[in-house]
Order: sequence, then structure tokens, then C-alpha cells
Amino acid sequence: MTVPLPPVKSTRRSRFTMRWYSWLFLAGVIIYGVSWAMHWDDRGVLWILEGFESPVERKESVWLPDYQVVIDAKLLPGMEKDEASDLAYNPQTKTLFAVMGKNPFLVELNLQGDVLRKMPLVGWNNPEGVSVMENGVLAIVDERMHTLTLVKVDAGTRQLTFADFPTYDLGPSTDQNKAFEAVAWDPRNQQLVLGEERPAALFTWKSDGSQALAGDKQKLPSSELDMRNLSALSVDPRTGHLLVLSADSHLLLELDEKGEQVSFMTLLGGFNGLKDTIPRAEGVTMDENGTLYMVSEPNLFYRFERQK
Repeated sequence: MTVPLPPVKSTRRSRFTMRWYSWLFLAGVIIYGVSWAMHWDDRGVLWILEGFESPVERKESVWLPDYQVVIDAKLLPGMEKDEASDLAYNPQTKTLFAVMGKNPFLVELNLQGDVLRKMPLVGWNNPEGVSVMENGVLAIVDERMHTLTLVKVDAGTRQLTFADFPTYDLGPSTDQNKAFEAVAWDPRNQQLVLGEERPAALFTWKSDGSQALAGDKQKLPSSELDMRNLSALSVDPRTGHLLVLSADSHLLLELDEKGEQVSFMTLLGGFNGLKDTIPRAEGVTMDENGTLYMVSEPNLFYRFERQK
């Protein structure tokens, strides 16, 4: 009796098909993973729309794609364990002020990222946001204490004590461990812009730039904040546009006066001249010439300039 042979070709074809689907599935997982890591899933549409912006529209905005790093990951000496949390430009002194969150202090830097002085912040717990307002007034946000403190700093300041300055309660957040982290001064609209870390949200609080605030904070629409967290804010003094930084998304986003997305910068190695990915971008600010400055945990300084 003849025994039929097994269907060899069919089995081989089945195995080949399984391998083909397996490789296709693996490729899909890899592409999705890379897209998620680089935030292409959220930025793809904006990247396409950027191509339709006219030269006039680009000139009237910050236009982040044109920026290139000129100081890349400069070390802030002696601050490896302090964790740089935010950065603000002072147009009166032409210097920068940064807050350190882990060991609370305020540091003044020149525009090349050199340390000029360090001022302990006595009584603060976890300062995460700083902004320069008017006449030497600085706003400092403490994420853990849920407070906004308006301090006064001059050339002779060597230390700041929490109890010496007016403080405002920012109230509870959806996630108390990821609460208010960012603050920026908006001189055009005479207000502070405040940011919650996660879920990302924006608020404003009216002020004349002094150590007094008017009324209470007001929440803004946040539909354009498609980012994984909000690390810092800055207002471009030339256009009034808002810069929104996200450490988790490795992203800097430009919003116009209507809160709509205009442009973005990816903070990954190989983009905008960066040699390596910015590890954890926590602070951003811009001067009156359009020069962009950033700090990253633990103690890295960056400077970007527009090339076109």
C-alpha cells in the first residue's frame, strides 16, 4: 500500500507566510516605537503645514525650524547634583536667571552660560519655574508647595528668604505630584502665564509687573498642547508668541496669540545642530534679539540662534 507524502510545498508556503507577517508586525512595532519616542505622531501634521507658511508668515513668527545650536550642552560647573529647573532672561541686566530645584537656589548667568553668582533660596522646597517681570521683580513657582512667590533681586542680593516676599497659593492640581511647574511674564498683556506639568494646561494671572497680582488665575484653552508634559514657558518679546517646552516629548512648541500651533523644534540629536539629544530640557527663555536659551537636568546649558 502506498503512503502519500506530506504536502511539503504547502507547509513551506505557510511557514514563509508566517515569517512574512511576523517581520511586518515587528517592523510596525519598531516604526510606532520610533514615532512615539520622537513625537512624530503629534508633530506630523504640523510639519506638513509648516511647508505651506509663506516667507512673510515665517518672518513674523519665531519660526523654530530655522534655529541652530551655537552652544551645545555646556556644563554649569559645580551643579551636577542641583538639577537646573528653569531659565529666564533679564532685559535690564542682559543676563539670565536659573532656578535649581533639588537644592534650592537662584543662579545668575551671562549669555554664554558662565556663572556670575549663586543665591540660596531659603524656605523653598522645589522651585521649578522662574520669570523676570519688571523693575527687578522675579516670579518663582514652587511645584511641591503649590506657590507663586514674587521676589525682588538687585545687584547686591546674595540670598532670598521665602517669608520675606508676597506669596500666592496656586491651589490644587489634577495630579499633585505633577502640578504647576512653569511661569512666563507677558508684558504686552500685563499678565503672568502659568503652566501645569501633567496634564499640560495653561493659566494667566493679571499683573502690572510689580509684586502684586490682580484677581485670580484664569484657565486658558489647552487643545493645542498635545505633549506628554509641560516643563517650561517663555514669551517671545518681539512677537508675543508663547514657547512651550516638554522634556518628555523632547519638544519646543511655538503658539501664536490665539493659542494655535505655529512651529516646533525637536530636541533630539542630529536636529537643529544638536550633537546629542537634550537629556531633560527643563527651562527655556528668549531675548529681545530672538536668541534662544535652554537648560537641561542636571546642569547643561544650550544657546540657539536663528540662521535665516
